[in-house]
Amino acid sequence: MTKHIYIYSPSSAIRDKAAFRRGVKRLKALGHEVEIDEAALSVHQRFAGDDVTRLAAISRAAASGADVALISRGGYGLTRILDSLPYKALAKAVEKGTEFVGCSDFTALQNALFAKTGATTWSGPAVGEDFGAEGGPDDIMEACFDDLVSGQGEGTGWRMPARDVDLKFKPVQDAVLWGGNLCVLASLLGTPYFPVVEKGVLFIEDTNEHPYRVERMLDQLKMAGVLARQRAVVFGQFTGTRKVPGYDRGFGMNTVIDRLRASLKVPVLSGLPFGHVPTKVLLPVGAKVSMAAEGRDVFLVWGHRHPSGNEDHHGHDHHHHAH
Repeated sequence: MTKHIYIYSPSSAIRDKAAFRRGVKRLKALGHEVEIDEAALSVHQRFAGDDVTRLAAISRAAASGADVALISRGGYGLTRILDSLPYKALAKAVEKGTEFVGCSDFTALQNALFAKTGATTWSGPAVGEDFGAEGGPDDIMEACFDDLVSGQGEGTGWRMPARDVDLKFKPVQDAVLWGGNLCVLASLLGTPYFPVVEKGVLFIEDTNEHPYRVERMLDQLKMAGVLARQRAVVFGQFTGTRKVPGYDRGFGMNTVIDRLRASLKVPVLSGLPFGHVPTKVLLPVGAKVSMAAEGRDVFLVWGHRHPSGNEDHHGHDHHHHAH
């Protein structure tokens, strides 16, 4: 299914040009028509061009009419320009059927756009890290991306860690899915770009953060009243959590999760295949989802979305279960 994919760089400059080239080649090999933004390889300090350049690239992505607008990479740079983003143009592009896909720093744009307009975007792969991975792209990530472009994606599933074998939670119906990178999300708190979501499903991931920093950010969201208002909090992958040898004495991500569970009535799930990892599912930020578990298997379903936003259930159950 040939789709028009527009690739642009809204955040950090591309460092690994070989990975970027591999990613573009892979998307073309999958049969897609790939258009690369004129400023995709720009460099200004650590950014893919100065703020004005990157804002123009985002506007071009919104005006591209592409089926998918895909970021080249994350990094840092969107928080700086949230006051100037073309929200109306982005929301209009989403309405016309462009799916905006990205992760990491892209969390800032996704949540700001949802807060401002209610438009849905996708947490998912970037060109370089994911499609351009040295050993080739991850199968599940590609299958989920294919589901998105073919309009087949109706949900995803995963298996909770063995330590959560006894975790019980009531099924969640019609809850807004939102979240992304915890560090970026926490930085939006108290701004007009932080979505006010009641009874939602909040998912989080992060990389290269010490578990105590993760805990501090979670406590910030908790003390601000954000976590208690959700139906569920879902931990994705927290990679490269650097512990201090001989000092942390058993304090780690499990400690952080257990403490949060003890202090929160809302169910806290873990094991979601999303984050700075090769195996990442695609998640619709701002869409209504339902979530249930059978034993350790969790199912997250959003149904088939049309550009108009109408739900259309074809009765085919299309999940990629990541174990």
